[in-house]
Amino acid sequence: MTRRQFAAALASALPAIPLLAQKQVPDGELIDQVRVKIANDPDVGGMNIDVAVAKGAVTLTGKVRTAKQREKAEKVAKKVKGVVSVTNQLVVSPD
Repeated sequence: MTRRQFAAALASALPAIPLLAQKQVPDGELIDQVRVKIANDPDVGGMNIDVAVAKGAVTLTGKVRTAKQREKAEKVAKKVKGVVSVTNQLVVSPD
């Protein structure tokens, strides 16, 4: 293998290294972690938010009072280690 081939192979492999190093968090643990983070957040704690997880993809459903709370719940969920995506299906309802 020439230096150029080696450099090309190394460059193509480097982006995959962080993915291989990340340990996938089981969905059950992610549900618990997201629920705890949301419950402890001063802006969205106490809201009727349900959390579902499939292969690291979080889905939020339920009701919040404001658009700001809807956005905040999504941000909180995204910050949980192991979450790969968040689908925000929260409904804004002031009642």
